[in-house]
Amino acid sequence: MKTVITFGEIMLRLSPPGFERLFQSPLLAATFGGGEANVAVSLAHFGLDSRYVTRLPANAVGDAALRAVRAEGVNVDGVLRGGDRLGIYFAETGASQRAGVVVYDRAGSAVAGAGPGVFDWARLLSGAAWFHVTGITPALGPAAAATTLEAVEAARAAGARVSIDLNFRRKLWTEEEAQAVMRPLAARAHVVIANEEDVQACLGLAVRDTDVRRGGLDPAAYRETAVRVARDFGSELVAITLRESRSASRNGWSAVLWDAAAAAFHESRKYDVTLVDRIGGGDSFAAGLVFGLVTGRSPAEALGFAVAASALKQTIPGDFNRVTVDEVDRLAGGDGSGRVRR
Repeated sequence: MKTVITFGEIMLRLSPPGFERLFQSPLLAATFGGGEANVAVSLAHFGLDSRYVTRLPANAVGDAALRAVRAEGVNVDGVLRGGDRLGIYFAETGASQRAGVVVYDRAGSAVAGAGPGVFDWARLLSGAAWFHVTGITPALGPAAAATTLEAVEAARAAGARVSIDLNFRRKLWTEEEAQAVMRPLAARAHVVIANEEDVQACLGLAVRDTDVRRGGLDPAAYRETAVRVARDFGSELVAITLRESRSASRNGWSAVLWDAAAAAFHESRKYDVTLVDRIGGGDSFAAGLVFGLVTGRSPAEALGFAVAASALKQTIPGDFNRVTVDEVDRLAGGDGSGRVRR
């Protein structure tokens, strides 16, 4: 069984019921989620030896976060306890023409203060086939950025493949700040994953003749960008997800992949998704791609699996993608009828 390790911040998620606005009623559902934890959960459901590394406060909230990840089958032996608090985010689900809203309350979180030397990466990465990080954790501050770089370099030294999901968060840092940190990280990754805006914000590479807000995207327009990422940063594979935001309730969902070694550009099929919860959609794509690649599927097959997995995730409430390999393969194989299986 392949071992995949992810590192990053998990947060307490507070959401109003259904499609209510924040504090429309005095009820908030408490769950947990975060980019790298979401990837770890998906990989555990796919049957891999999935291990998650973070730092959690030694209190009841940290205990609950740890239980939530462990309950999904993720190995949490590498989680450290310390710091003062767990980050929080408030998530309001959008509908039709009303956009979803996310409000962060994560300053001073336990993992944000965990600088270089806190984690024993040589021990944690021993025997790992793959290591995955995102651009969210480095955005928490200089200590988290330095630790992420330390982890990536240790993973490469340990012989693990490295993937990074650029995941730009405008509420956490500016494009200039992101590029100063993310360009060196991207140069150390074997696989770079982005959405249609991330390559501009994190790497400073524009996509010609595109408008992400118009509701339609041309996959071919991203070939030049993916090729340039591979050329400028030495990436072996570059995947870009394409979200056609027709409304907060309906999205077109697809992705493209550039395979530098084969000089091949792959386009996935497109899914018309009726959204239940889009948060975690990109993370489930990253997990699907990593699963496909680490288990020996071709880049084109891994891309198809990743897009199908993430289309399914966006029909499930919460951050975590609770689907099986068989369910994803059925959808990727063309069974998208949604008929009840009895």
